Amino acid sequence: MTESTHTRPDLPALLNSRIRDVADYPKPGIVFKDITPLLADPAAFAAMTLEFVRIGRELGATKVVGLEARGFILAAPVAVNGDFGFVPVRKAGKLPGEVHAVSYQLEYGEAVLEIHRDSFQPGDRVLIVDDVLATGGTAAAALQAIGECGAETVGVAVLLELSFLPGRARLAEESPVLPVTSLLTV
Repeated sequence: MTESTHTRPDLPALLNSRIRDVADYPKPGIVFKDITPLLADPAAFAAMTLEFVRIGRELGATKVVGLEARGFILAAPVAVNGDFGFVPVRKAGKLPGEVHAVSYQLEYGEAVLEIHRDSFQPGDRVLIVDDVLATGGTAAAALQAIGECGAETVGVAVLLELSFLPGRARLAEESPVLPVTSLLTV
């Protein structure tokens, strides 16, 4: 797994300056990384979006998958700016029509992700975009769903990677050569 070099050398500092730490949220002992200040800053949001577009183009993506829910906010402008199709991956019961469902383990239970069965065409190359890579469970489930729908995942790109959690290792188990790019790492 690899990480891309940023086009803008100031990008990590810019993005990091727009992410707010919220102590004890959603429960005591957790420091939540709030990206809403970044989204409210048009220059920072645009810089992040263009970096994801660059990554998608470098990997030859034809579609961008956004993982519910903040991944939608990040992936949709990447799709528009990169001339990629956008595909949402949702929690169970949120998509109409025929879906492909994948169950996966959470820290304290199980969850289900769904994707429309007709989201991909033969030969589609998919970049998964999300806000945070933590344990890697959601991204691994998305990898499985995308593959079972007949497309190829060419990379995972996240705004923030929590390096003290096993997300990168989890994705390496699923696909040892899959590029995983984090714009910021804590």
